[in-house]
Amino acid sequence: MSLYSTELADLKRKADDVGVSIRPALPPELHLVVSWVRERFSENWASEVAVAFSRQPVACLIAVDGGKLLGFACYDTTARGFFGPTGVDPDARGKGIGLALFSACLQTMKTLGHAYAFIGDAGPVDFYARTAGATIIPAPDKGIYEGMLRSAPK
Repeated sequence: MSLYSTELADLKRKADDVGVSIRPALPPELHLVVSWVRERFSENWASEVAVAFSRQPVACLIAVDGGKLLGFACYDTTARGFFGPTGVDPDARGKGIGLALFSACLQTMKTLGHAYAFIGDAGPVDFYARTAGATIIPAPDKGIYEGMLRSAPK
C-alpha cells in the first residue's frame, strides 16, 4: 500500500481516539514483549519480534494501558518495508487498538523513508483493504515465506 495515499491520513484520524498509549517498545522490555507474543500468538511471531528489537530504533510498537501490554505491531522484520506481525490481546479486541497500532506503524515507516508497505502473509485482508486501501499482490507461492522451516505440531 502507498504510504502517501489519502487513506493513510484518514486512518490516522480514526486511530487518534483509541484511549491507550501507542509507543515504541524499549530494549529492556524485550523479554516481556517476546514472552507475551509467544504465549498469545506463536513462536514464529516471537522470533520476528526479537528481530524488531535488534533494530535501532526498535521496530516494534506496543499498546499499553495502565501498565498492561495490550498489543504490538512490528515493521522491517522479515524484510525491509514489511508491516507485521501484529496482534492484540483477545480480551482487548474490538476497541480500535489494532487500528491504532497499524496506523502508527505506517506513519513510522513513512517517516523512515518508505514509500510503500507490504503485509507479508496477511491475515485480515479485508481489514487492510478497507482501512488503508491495501491491494493484493498476486503470488503463485508464499513469496518470501516459501520453504520456511516450521515447528512440528504439538
